[in-house]
Amino acid sequence: LVSLFMSDLMVGLVVMPPAMLNQLYGRWVLRGDFCSLWASFDVMCCSASILNLCLISLDRYLLITSPLRYKLRMTSCRVLALVLAAWSLAALASFLPI
Repeated sequence: LVSLFMSDLMVGLVVMPPAMLNQLYGRWVLRGDFCSLWASFDVMCCSASILNLCLISLDRYLLITSPLRYKLRMTSCRVLALVLAAWSLAALASFLPI
């Protein structure tokens, strides 16, 4: 949940203000090289948010289907690895193209 919070907070603080300026002025008013960086952060934060929701769904599914084995399957190291994998995949998908 903390990872989902961080991704959504980054959307609100990093992605939305330039998008709001873009909508208000009808064009990109910031520096031109900042546009590709902003687009990458947009894709990364939104992808991380979606992947975090998928991980939460997987976690709830495992808890419901096998509650007695849940503690053995979902260790803190495994959860950390899944969260890092979600953020890494989101970063690779967004920053590799630029």
